[in-house]
Amino acid sequence: MVGYDPQYSNVVLSPEEAALAGSAAGMVTRVFISPLDVIKIRFQLQIEQVSSQGSSQRPQGKYWGLLQASRVIFTEEGLPAFWKGHVPAQLLSICFGAVQFATFEILTETVHKNTLYSSQTPVVHFVCGGLSACSATVAVQPLDTLRTRFAAQGEPKIYRNLRHAVFTMYQTEGLFTFYRGLIPTLVAVFPYAGLQFFSYNVLKSLTGPQNSEFKGGLQSLMCGSCSGVISKTFTYPFDLFKKRLQVAGFEEARKHFGQVRTYQGFLDCVVRIGKEEGVRGFFKGLYPSLVKAAVSTGLTFFSYEVFVGLLIRLKENH
Repeated sequence: MVGYDPQYSNVVLSPEEAALAGSAAGMVTRVFISPLDVIKIRFQLQIEQVSSQGSSQRPQGKYWGLLQASRVIFTEEGLPAFWKGHVPAQLLSICFGAVQFATFEILTETVHKNTLYSSQTPVVHFVCGGLSACSATVAVQPLDTLRTRFAAQGEPKIYRNLRHAVFTMYQTEGLFTFYRGLIPTLVAVFPYAGLQFFSYNVLKSLTGPQNSEFKGGLQSLMCGSCSGVISKTFTYPFDLFKKRLQVAGFEEARKHFGQVRTYQGFLDCVVRIGKEEGVRGFFKGLYPSLVKAAVSTGLTFFSYEVFVGLLIRLKENH
């Protein structure tokens, strides 16, 4: 059950319970998707082309394929490299899940009780999903910037740990640096999250009710995975712009990966990527990002519904 459902008005979740289920879902999901996230970020920050355009042309960039990038990162930096930035990323997932799902439950209940729209219609899920994600994004943007910096750095490391990163960034770049990339993030996160909740609602309606807990869990996993791929495909370039802006001022740690760029804001970032890297430049890292979106969104909705079910059973037993 995602969002307020009048059919289950006797077991409505409180905002605190929705936040608990959302944070637990985010925590579980993050453990599994961290390696894909690191690979995706490396692709997004690469100025050189990701893949060759012909069989006789050698790829120009350091990374040009999912398996190849995995081998290079493992060889040069070791297995722990796939979980670089895991602490801020885990905090990000826990906080984002808590704020997003709690806000979503509040908004869908408010819409159902104060308007003519049903809380379970796809359009309501799109709008409420987008607004709840924007609220969560503003709350966790500093953690997202820290996660990106950790995932972007190679060896030797610029930041020893989370505390050192926060202190160094604040001292050398100021408070604003923790909110780099916020504008493209908000522009992208509304339709991205809106499409996630919209697609999830539609797909669950099309697949119909499940007569067992196992089939219901499988339905949530598959519908969540499909909704993640759909939403990520339409909004991917904005995620790339965000990542490029978040590593501004971090050029020294990026030099051995290849060329580096400094952008003078969102529009400058869009224009220069288009001129220097072409349309394909807007979709660098799309493949690992789609794999990550399928896994993360599927696991998030699946885990959320599992934890919601546990909370409901606990309430019924007391």
